[in-house]
Amino acid sequence: MTAAPSGTAFSVHDIPFSTYESWFDISPVVAEKTYAEDLHLVSHQNGMHAVLRLIPVDPATGDRAATRVEATPGLLSWIGESGHVDLAYESPDTVRLRGSSLGVGVLAAAHALTPFSGTYFFHDPAADAHVFTSYETGRRYRVTVLSGTIADTAGAQVLGSGDRGLTVTAQADGAWEIAIEELDTSRAPYASSATFDDVARSAQGAFADFADAVAPWRSSDTPAAELAAYVLWSATVRPTGLVTRPAVLMSKHWMDKVWSWDHCFNALALAPGCPELAMDQYHLPFDHQDESGALPDSVTHSEVLYNFVKPPIHGWALGHLRRRLPTSLDQTELAEAYDRLEGWTTFWLTTRRAPGSELPYYQHGNDSGWDNATTFDPERVVVTADLAAFLVLQQRELAALAEQLGKTDATRRWAAAAEETQRALLDQLWTGERFVARGAATGDTWSSASLLDLMPIVLGEHLPGEISSVLADHIKAHLTPYGLATELTTSPHYLADGYWRGPIWAPATVLVEDGLRRAGHHRLADDVSARFRALCETHGFAENFDALTGTGLRDRAYTWTASSYLLLAEAHAHRESR
Repeated sequence: MTAAPSGTAFSVHDIPFSTYESWFDISPVVAEKTYAEDLHLVSHQNGMHAVLRLIPVDPATGDRAATRVEATPGLLSWIGESGHVDLAYESPDTVRLRGSSLGVGVLAAAHALTPFSGTYFFHDPAADAHVFTSYETGRRYRVTVLSGTIADTAGAQVLGSGDRGLTVTAQADGAWEIAIEELDTSRAPYASSATFDDVARSAQGAFADFADAVAPWRSSDTPAAELAAYVLWSATVRPTGLVTRPAVLMSKHWMDKVWSWDHCFNALALAPGCPELAMDQYHLPFDHQDESGALPDSVTHSEVLYNFVKPPIHGWALGHLRRRLPTSLDQTELAEAYDRLEGWTTFWLTTRRAPGSELPYYQHGNDSGWDNATTFDPERVVVTADLAAFLVLQQRELAALAEQLGKTDATRRWAAAAEETQRALLDQLWTGERFVARGAATGDTWSSASLLDLMPIVLGEHLPGEISSVLADHIKAHLTPYGLATELTTSPHYLADGYWRGPIWAPATVLVEDGLRRAGHHRLADDVSARFRALCETHGFAENFDALTGTGLRDRAYTWTASSYLLLAEAHAHRESR
């Protein structure tokens, strides 16, 4: 199967323009659900911060020039009637810009400068460059003019409020070029022998290599695969701050963290072609595992949050990950995975089980990853069937790891624990028609119209056939033309943009599809996969989607959505080639 060339175009309104390992992007998205008129250099160090405003300029008038923006993985361009400005990444911390018949203004995004916020601007004589220093990111942004002239500067060394920046142009029919670097305190003056065209070709080539590694199976039958690969590639950052490994952020929009279940889907998509990066994704939250064995809720550049956790899908993920890796984990790697997974499982069995209870509980919907699902409407501290099912799979994976490590007693112990947890799940939460949730303190039980109640389908082949068939019938009721609605569309609690109260989500889709397929419900699994793939091919890789229209919602460049598409598209391509 021959892959298409890597030149896919995309809208920067939906997907930020960035490069592998960079902590900044070029985008009009400057805050949550906030779109600016101009493209900005947006950094994700110390949070999401728009630092510099990039404005195409008419050199004759000095005013903003009317342009359209075009982007491919290696090149971003502002195109006007009489000229253009191009931008490409030379390295993760440096972009090059050039222009012909249009100039560019590079201005601080923040108008106000206080002793604790904003951006200070000055000319640095040692580097012969202009420098912006950002309180918010704690970094400097240095602009070096390589050719052309500085038509204007504003706000150099000025305190308080005001415009700060410079405008670069060239003589009539001439060209100009600049470099913008993100740096810490100082470095040698900028110098490079590479031409702009060399820089753009190198960036395009680096992405093409990544796409070929991650999706070598792609074809016209999987038309969104290359763009999905770009979403992952461009959202990857180098180890910095509290990020201990190369990390695929959930997005380089405002969801710029690694949450402790989202990372599993990125690891799975990367495993065959980029195994080291895949294992980095799997282990990153475990690098911050606390003494109780709990994983953090999320990790980002300068913040690790522990106020919630996320569901224990890591045994399910590791089992699939090990099967997808091109080479098996060695004994040292197996031992590390076992120890970390054992600690995470023990956390649920010791700190999250009420006295005398066999099943653990969530303390809030956030712990489940389905923050506001209707399952949590009656009570928040809840024993749920999905949690028990995930723990069964995690205990089974621990038994498998222990066997490979020669831990005979642990193998028996974890295999028995899996059977006990599944027995308790079926005895206590299965009514014969559906699974119910139970208040951890009150003992009250209830059901809901949430897809969350059907997630024990992830047990797949381990479920009794009659139970998986009933679950499959209920799952069919959640199908819309675009995929699995997280709340029945006939429910009085359904909300088109209600987060987990209606919209379609990638992780739920992948987990349900996998469980159905392992339980033998192949036709329904094929249908779930096909609808979600078509949704992404039409509407992109949003955080979630309107279940009745398919419209992308919330953050529009979400990596676990892209990874889920890649997983389902790859599996479909392999089935079709048999």
